[in-house]
Amino acid sequence: MKFVTALAVSFCLPIAYAQSSTPRPPFIRAVGQGSVSVKPDLAQIDFGVVTTATTAQTAAAQNATQVSALLAALQTLLGSTANIQTIGYSLSPNYNYPPGGNPVLTGYTASNTIQVSASDLSMVGTIIDTGVQAGATTVQSLQFTLQNPDPIVQQALKLATTQAKAHADAMASGVGMHSGAVRSIQENVSTNVSPVVATPGATTTPVLPGLVNIQATVTLEVDLTT
Repeated sequence: MKFVTALAVSFCLPIAYAQSSTPRPPFIRAVGQGSVSVKPDLAQIDFGVVTTATTAQTAAAQNATQVSALLAALQTLLGSTANIQTIGYSLSPNYNYPPGGNPVLTGYTASNTIQVSASDLSMVGTIIDTGVQAGATTVQSLQFTLQNPDPIVQQALKLATTQAKAHADAMASGVGMHSGAVRSIQENVSTNVSPVVATPGATTTPVLPGLVNIQATVTLEVDLTT
């Protein structure tokens, strides 16, 4: 597990408003960041099946045939309970645009996108090869993620909060004061995945999962006390 931290801080003095006779007590604002990198435990592969024909019916029928073969091959490999779903489908006309002329209908394109989710990452290369050999015309994406990111998110948030509070305490001490009650706390969490490039080949496609990096940012506003 890898930890990365960064810091942004600011010191806020009371501001006098003409409309109010009571100035706002002094406070400090600290922004802490925490990052946790872990190995993924889930892969999502998106296969595309694209067919073209002179009529919409033919394009759709050809697409259905190829998708059926793709699904059968994947279910044979992964079992009938495999997590496979359709995440996109389109059927659209194709036109040729001659210079100075009207568009000419040339045919239709049917496109179907199938997503496979697998928790056994050692199977990813075989899944890609099986899909391509069974009729997939594209591997649209390959992404590694976490089945349950919540524990890692909580770790990153704790790191960010601890850092923000520590620096708030240090800034307060630096001006001869103490940090008091927390006025507000805000969080922001983002996830980054190491990029993966997989190219189907004659042998099993090599796949390197990389790491999933969860970054948390916490902003604290803390009262200053004497």
